[in-house]
This record gives sequence, structure tokens and C-alpha cells, in this order.
Amino acid sequence: MEKTVNAGKSKGRIAFLVILCTAGILINFIGVRAALHFSLPVFLDSIGTILAAVLGGLIPGIITGIVTNLINGIFDNATIYYGSISVLLALAAAGLAEQGCFRRFPRILLPVLVFTLIGGGLGSILTWFLYGAGIGEGISRPLALAFFESGRMNMFFSQLSADLLIDLLDKTITTGIVALVCLLIPDSLRRRFRFDGDRAANGERVKIKGLSLRAKILIMISVTVLFIATVVTSISLSLFRNALTEEEGKMAFGIAKTAASHLDAEKIDAYLEQGRAHPDYNEILSDFRTIADSNPDISYVYAYRILEDGCHVVIDPDTEEGEGSDPGTVLPFDNAFLPYLPDFLGGEAVGPIVSDEGYGWLLTIYAPVKDAAGNVQCYVGVDLAMQRLRENEMKFLARVVSLFLGFFILIIAVSMAVADYGLVRPINSIALATRVNPEDPGSQKEALDRLQKLDISTGDEIENLYESILDSTGKIVAYADDVEKQSEKIARLQNGLVITLAEMVESRDKCTGNHIKNTASYVRIIMEKMLELGMHPEILNREYIEEVVGAAPLHDVGKIHIPDSILNKPGKLLDGEYGLMKTHASIGGEIIDNVMKMVDDDSGYLKEAHNLTTYHHERWDGKGYPSRLGGENIPLSARIMAVADVFDALVSRRSYKPGFPFEKAVSIIQEGAGTQFDPDVVKAFMLSLNEVHKVEEEASARNSQEEEKG
Repeated sequence: MEKTVNAGKSKGRIAFLVILCTAGILINFIGVRAALHFSLPVFLDSIGTILAAVLGGLIPGIITGIVTNLINGIFDNATIYYGSISVLLALAAAGLAEQGCFRRFPRILLPVLVFTLIGGGLGSILTWFLYGAGIGEGISRPLALAFFESGRMNMFFSQLSADLLIDLLDKTITTGIVALVCLLIPDSLRRRFRFDGDRAANGERVKIKGLSLRAKILIMISVTVLFIATVVTSISLSLFRNALTEEEGKMAFGIAKTAASHLDAEKIDAYLEQGRAHPDYNEILSDFRTIADSNPDISYVYAYRILEDGCHVVIDPDTEEGEGSDPGTVLPFDNAFLPYLPDFLGGEAVGPIVSDEGYGWLLTIYAPVKDAAGNVQCYVGVDLAMQRLRENEMKFLARVVSLFLGFFILIIAVSMAVADYGLVRPINSIALATRVNPEDPGSQKEALDRLQKLDISTGDEIENLYESILDSTGKIVAYADDVEKQSEKIARLQNGLVITLAEMVESRDKCTGNHIKNTASYVRIIMEKMLELGMHPEILNREYIEEVVGAAPLHDVGKIHIPDSILNKPGKLLDGEYGLMKTHASIGGEIIDNVMKMVDDDSGYLKEAHNLTTYHHERWDGKGYPSRLGGENIPLSARIMAVADVFDALVSRRSYKPGFPFEKAVSIIQEGAGTQFDPDVVKAFMLSLNEVHKVEEEASARNSQEEEKG
């Protein structure tokens, strides 16, 4: 049932994604058409993109931007190449939305600035690379040449400034509309549009020792996509260059044929011998110059007779770069032409040849001029400047990179979303859910509950891992429950044995009554108050309290070795008898020591039992027994028991004395602070008199009932 619900949530999330992207695309389309219809000085083509990114996150914003550009590309091909700008706007909008920049007035200025720099700044630079002049594809060739040849930087910065100003107005309007929509949409609806996933395990972050899995996936995908893109772009650029070179070569060959038609092959020898004196020569020279001037891409048009010793000039018009060579002049071969010498000597057409030597970077075609007998008398050469080829290559590369950048970011965003949903977040959620606190017995059950609530259903190895961990955790919790129950039984058995042992000792002392129960209650009251007051935080905690209270009934276990005649003597003990009575403290310590050795356990419980039995008659001023310890050299548990033991002895009736009134006993304890007792323990005792009095009254009532029964 849970997995069905989760599947429904996923479908609902996809549905809202589709709605948001569709609405964003429509808003973009309407904005562009409105701007064109009313001849507005703004574009309004990114409102939907930014809105989708702000409401839904990066992926809806990117999808909206790219699809918008693809649709607008149907009406204007150039729009397609600006998809990368739309993607960058979506990326910036999603990041700024995370920082809350669309909810407060001063902060809203930051999105306006960022969007202007992306749309106006980067957009203008992209236009520069796409079209060369930065002012659109419709620029005439002469104007473009003028731009490239003079003042291009001034023109670029003028265009950049204009684009930034126009885009500032556009993005101010866009940001204002987006902020208004965000203000009007309820938070509950905004959460439905979010497509950034649920945070793992209560939004906690998982600490990573090295590079995170998410970062590794991002690097792997980025490197792979970049590598493929580089290879594809290189191949595409090479094919484009070859195609363009072939196209230029065909054009050059056609020009060469045209020029060759102005030559009379039968008169080539006469041209070489007579040169400019030949009656037809100047007319042919003028025709060649006219052909060269007909196209700005043509650098040179000339005619050479090519022999083994070099190029014999037939026709060589003057150009802006310099005067042409005289007829009959022999020019050496450029290195680029040496491989083609056999073809020249064999009368074959040659080219296109791309060279960058003494005459510049050129594409050259040689067309043979044959006489009536079919013999090659000379070659007409046409040199085309390669600058336009380079410009076209740069434009092509700019368009490819622009298209790639947008799809690259989309691929990365989608890949990371898939990795987050299907891999990173489930793993992090499992890691956080399975954390347990060793000091908290219930933390394992809480971990199991957190795991069950995750309900990971990726349908792959991650789900198998989750199911395995869930099953193992369930078994561990069940086993821990059994262990806890057994531990509770053992603890109850232990406490029962302790109480039984203490009562066996107490039963021999007819004067102590319910002494072990009373002192244990007083010890707990005092320690609880000390914990509340923050005393001795390095020792005193909940576990320590339970250990001391559990061991408290054993504090007089040493009396088991004291004879009944002394233990129950109705009068005052003689010095020798009192000396023997005092040995119960050290004897009790030895008994606990032997127990610790037998069970090979020096845990807190037995350790405190040893401290209580051995040192509960020590005094703060060092005059106690059996070791004459003083101050904080006395274990804390023994200092607390000293107050509880003396107070209960004071208020209880003994065979040799009646019980003191409560107030009198309290005053005696208070007077002993700093001499017999630890001042901190007395302070906690005095602050707990209400609880102490209740225990004392209950103990007195029990004693009275027992006396009546007796």
C-alpha cells in the first residue's frame, strides 16, 4: 500500500512538472508575440523560464527555456542558438530563489542585475561570435568587411552597451512579474511545483570523509559528456571545414574557367615574348583585374606557365598589396605546391590547395588552358582569401557550443536528479536512518521506525539493499528486545539477591528496622538534587545514580561478621566492642572485593558497592574510619551514604536510644557540614527536606505497624 502511495506521489510530481513547463512555455511565447506586436523595446521572452525555475527548480526552468527556443526557432532559426542563454537564466533563477531573492525588495535587485548580465552581456557576446558584427545575420557583406577592418571593438562595445540597457529594462519587468506571481501563489501550491526532491532523513546532511558520491557521479557524467561533445564537435568542425573548402574550391574553379575564357591559348608564347607590348595584353590584364574585383573573397587572379624551373608569369594584374610581375618573370614554387608539380607538368587541374606562406592564407585553384591540339599552354590561378572560411568556422563553432551548452546543463541536471532520486538520497537516507545512540536503548527501535518510513522503492539494487538492511535491523531490534528482557530479569534477580543478602544482615540487627530501604531512598533523593544543581558533572549522571542506589543496600554487609552480642547490645558499647563494630566497614569491602574477583567484574555497580561498604563511615575532616580519608579523597557515593546513614540512624529508634525528632536530626546534619559531611551533599540534602520528610514519615509509620504486629 505504501509503495502504491509513493508511486502516486511520483506521478503527481511529474504531472505538476508538465503543467509548470507548459505554462512557462506559453508565457514565454505570449511575451515574445506581445513584444513584437506592440513593437516594444524589450523581448519578454524569459518570463516563463525564470518563473518555472523559481517555482519548480532547475530542471523545469531548463526544460522551459530550451523548448521555448526550439519552438521560436521554427519562426526564426537564429533563436535556437540562444538556448544556452535561457539555460543560464534558469540556472541563476533557481539558485537565487534558494536564497530567497524574490521575496524581499532589496534582494530583488540582485536577480535583475544577474539576469541583465546574462541576457544582455553574454547574449551580446554570443551574437558577436554567431554573426561577427554583433548586429544580426542580415548585415550586408560590405558593412561586415568594414566592421572587421576598422573600428570593430568600438562597434562591439557600443552594441554591448545598447544590449545591456535594453535587457536591464526587460529583466526588470520580468523579475517584477515573477516576484508578483510568487507573492500571490500560496506556499502549499508552490511546494507542489517543487521538483528538487525530498530531503533525506529529516534534512540532515551526511558527513563525507572524501569526495561525495554525488560529486563523483557529477564528475563522471561531465567528463563523459564533455569528451563526447569534444569528439563530435571536432568531427563536425572538420567535416564543415572540408565541405566549405570544397565549396570554395568549386567557386574558385568557376572563376578560373571564366578568366581562362579571356585568354587565347595560341597566343601564350606571344604574351611571354612581347608582354605588355602585345596588342591584346592590356585588355586581358584589365579583364583579370575586373574578375578579381568582382568578389571580395578573391585575392588574386593570374596566369602562369608552369615548368620545372618555376612559374613563368603570363598575366599578373596589380593589386592593392603591390604591383604584378612582368610577363616572362620566373617565380619559385611555394612549398605547398611542390607535391603537385607532377600534376602541373602532366597538364592536370590542381586544387584546391590551402597555403599560408609568402602571399598569405589562401585557397588556390589552377585551371589548365589548352590549345587546339590539347596541349596545356598555361594555368589560370585563382587565390581566395581564407578569412571568410575562418569566420564561418567560428560562427559554426559558436553555434555548436551554444547548442551544446544548453543541452549539456540539461543532461547534467537531469542526470543528477536521477542519481539523487535513485542513488544518492536513498543511500544517505538509509545511512541517517540507521544511526543509533549506544547509550539510548530505544534508539534501535527508532532507527527501525525511520527505515520503515523511508519505504524506498527504486526497483533496483538500492531497493534490494534497503530491504536487506530493513530485515537485518528488524532482527537486531527483536534480538535486542530479548536481550533487554533477559537483562531486566537478571537485574531484578541481582537486586533481589542484594536485598535478600542485606535483609539477612539486617535481620541480625534488631535495631535497624527498615534501614536499608530508608537509606537507599535518601541516597536517591540527595543524588537527584545534586544532579539538578549540576554538582560533580564529571561523575554524576543518570547511570551513576542507578548504580549507587542499587548498591546502597549493601553498605552494611560487613556486619555479617559482627557477633550478635555486640550487634544487638542494648547499652553503650565498650571501647573494644566499638573497635570490633568498626571493622564491619573494611570487612564489607573485602566481601565485595571477593565477589568482584569471583565474577571477574569491576563494573560500576560492584565498584560503588565496594566504595559504599568501605568508606561510608569516613569523615570530611579525615577523622573517620577505616582509612581516615578526608575531603574529596572519599568516594562521592560514600560521602552521600554518610549523610543518608547518619540521618536515618538519628530519626530511627534504637535499642539504646529513642529516635530524634525530624527537625533535630536535620539540624545535626546541617551542623556537620564541613566537618563530618561533604558541604555539597548537605546542601542538596537541605534543599530536599520535603522529599526526605515524606520518606521519614513513611518509615516511621511502617515501624509502628511492625511493632503493633510484634
